[in-house]
Amino acid sequence: MLFSSLSFLFVFLPCVLGIDHVLKDQYRNYFLFVASIIFYAWGEPKFVFVMLTSIAMNYLFGLSLECAKEALRRWILTIAVIMNLLILFIFKYLNFAASNLDKIFTDLVPQFDIVLPIGISFFTFQAMSYVIDVYRGQAKAQKNPFFLGLYIALFPQLIAGPIVRYTEIERQIYNRTITPDSFGDGVRRFLIGFSKKVLIANNIALIADWSYETIGSGSGSVICAWLGAISYALQIYFDFGGYSDMAIGLGKMLGFQFQENFIYPYSKGSMKGFWSENHISLCNWFRDYVYIPLGGSRGSTIKTIRNLFVVWAITGIWHGADWVFLFWGLIYFAILVFEKYTKIPDRFEGKAGKVIYRIFTLVMLVILNGVLFRDVGLNATLHYISSMFGTAGLPIFSTDVLFYLHEYGVFLAFAIVYSTSAFRYIKNRIVKNNQYLNIFSGISIVVYMVLFLVGISYLVLGSYNPFIYFNF
Repeated sequence: MLFSSLSFLFVFLPCVLGIDHVLKDQYRNYFLFVASIIFYAWGEPKFVFVMLTSIAMNYLFGLSLECAKEALRRWILTIAVIMNLLILFIFKYLNFAASNLDKIFTDLVPQFDIVLPIGISFFTFQAMSYVIDVYRGQAKAQKNPFFLGLYIALFPQLIAGPIVRYTEIERQIYNRTITPDSFGDGVRRFLIGFSKKVLIANNIALIADWSYETIGSGSGSVICAWLGAISYALQIYFDFGGYSDMAIGLGKMLGFQFQENFIYPYSKGSMKGFWSENHISLCNWFRDYVYIPLGGSRGSTIKTIRNLFVVWAITGIWHGADWVFLFWGLIYFAILVFEKYTKIPDRFEGKAGKVIYRIFTLVMLVILNGVLFRDVGLNATLHYISSMFGTAGLPIFSTDVLFYLHEYGVFLAFAIVYSTSAFRYIKNRIVKNNQYLNIFSGISIVVYMVLFLVGISYLVLGSYNPFIYFNF
């Protein structure tokens, strides 16, 4: 079920909020667990068994880790991690592995057609963090299987994050309060995310789709290629960022506090800066459960580079079962290692050097997130990049660009500005001036409601409503 669907907005969500707010505290967790399972089962009921298996398995591992003697705990943790990764491998990577082995051993390796359960990467990582934290003594094993199930299956962040740690919401499971202010803040945050998804991501997606189709057919222009790449890079950001905003908002409506996942990453002037504010929950997960256990940056330069290589190779594969995603992750690795050991762009004393490196960063982000992440195949990807830099024999400009700019240029322009911290800066300046605070608050409420109504009109008319991160 999509957050940006009429069934969720006008059936599921009102029912869940209404029932949750009238139930006594001792029943609320059980109700939310059942509601979350229904939410997950809405599209593909058969995958509920994968979810329930993960919950039951990790519940038993958690209890075993807390009860076992020290000599056995490491073995239990090893088995727990292997079992979680095995489930992830079977459903996400077995098709990929089989197809590649078939290229080597023709007709000897059976081929599979396994459908990917929605959000399996997210809830598997949450389950793994739980058992690891129990092993480390940072969390106590949950004795109530329904409460652990609620943590793993909680619908606001179930299918696309942010990745929540058990230690972050353990207390909230037992004791959470909802005030008018917190509920109102949750509604505001949900409406912001809804607008990002429906009004911005969905509309600039049409530009990206047209551009890729045009370039793929051998026509188009250099500007067409750049327009599509920029649009797709922004579509990913507003698609996933909007979903995270909606998840955080829904959490607040239900009394949960989730960490921020995106904080204007495109406004940064380096790759390090970009990844410090992009998909924060995933980056923190890899830092705490992969990078630091490998040794982090505490060892020699060679070991640090090795640790970074492992993290970014896994990051690439986590995003998709394809060699393109591995290549995508390793390019980020190379640039981040370059920045780490050259101290660029921090070592630039003048503004010119920093500006030039900021431009380089943005160009690389457009190529990495706007082209490679699209994963249209190696040859098509190389052709698209070649088209962007004028080496594919295409003209600089084509008239069909004007049509798409006329139809969707406002959405693209707003996306570019909104991807920076410009609006946050203006808001902070207004909020600091108490004289305009009440006026700003009143105008904001009206703007959010108008945006919501416009978004609903798009959904009613059956407008384009994909969601990229369902693939993960």
